[in-house]
Amino acid sequence: MNAPLILASSSPQRRKLLALLVPDFEVVNPDIDETRLTDESPEAMTHRLAIEKASIIYRQRGPDVRVLGGDTAIVIADRILGKPTGHDHAVSMLTDLSETTHTVYSSVALCSSRGYRSLLSRSKVTFRALTADEIKHYCLTGDPYDKAGGYGIQSAAGSFVEKLSGSYTGVIGLPLWETHQLLFAIKSE
Repeated sequence: MNAPLILASSSPQRRKLLALLVPDFEVVNPDIDETRLTDESPEAMTHRLAIEKASIIYRQRGPDVRVLGGDTAIVIADRILGKPTGHDHAVSMLTDLSETTHTVYSSVALCSSRGYRSLLSRSKVTFRALTADEIKHYCLTGDPYDKAGGYGIQSAAGSFVEKLSGSYTGVIGLPLWETHQLLFAIKSE
């Protein structure tokens, strides 16, 4: 029988996506410092944070559980875009993303009595040209403020996307193919 699963995340998007794969899991918000380390690549940062999120909850609740953690970074021109700090910051981010291609790194990690495993999803997202009015209207919806890069592809901002190469669910925050591989590809305990 599989050990109980815990999602180490405060993200409602990750919770909804995981529910597509697993009907029964607990959600626990990990309290970690998500600051990027000096000279840390976005890939390394998302990998480290996904593992840290899962590990901290596993240390609290293990060894008879499995803990899934995830982290996502939006990168444009070697700059990681976090969550906007306010209206002007959200407008600035979306203006920067307009008519450009950015990369979304989304790591997922599973900690269990077998140790940890982690996988990375890398996606390219191209935005069409956005008008100042579109950006302002979207920011007034309140949607950008809890999302890396200031947008949710699963919301009205999906209309900003001209092209996506990679994982749609990875852009949302939990790449389902990679998550499925961690949870089911190797026999669970």
